[in-house]
Amino acid sequence: MKKISWINQCVHLIISSVIIIPVAFIYGFSPTTLLPKHLNIIVETIDLSNLLRAIMCLYLGMSFVWILGILNPKYWKAATQLNFLFMATLACGRIMSMLIDGVPSGGYIFGVSAELILAALALLQLKKYSNNPI
Repeated sequence: MKKISWINQCVHLIISSVIIIPVAFIYGFSPTTLLPKHLNIIVETIDLSNLLRAIMCLYLGMSFVWILGILNPKYWKAATQLNFLFMATLACGRIMSMLIDGVPSGGYIFGVSAELILAALALLQLKKYSNNPI
């Protein structure tokens, strides 16, 4: 029963890792081939490839902290705080772009929806478990 409770406490970190790790590789592993195929983005400069690989490593670094929080309860709170910050700021950036640039394709609409949900879930988990971790 304690294992199920721990999984419930970490569900936001698990979902975030499962989503963000593949997205990181789509952004940076082979941006000139994967991005046009998956996100309709054409990468034509070394600078853009460099930026996308940096984003890939940033996403993988965030995921590493979330996985630490899943595997070790002493890192759970920091991982959850980082998860909230990551998801909330991504969502804010997307919303800002929608207001300035217009509405993007459906994949990005899904992205902002998922980010808002995961940010809210992380915040709820922090409120629920911070004072009484399992």
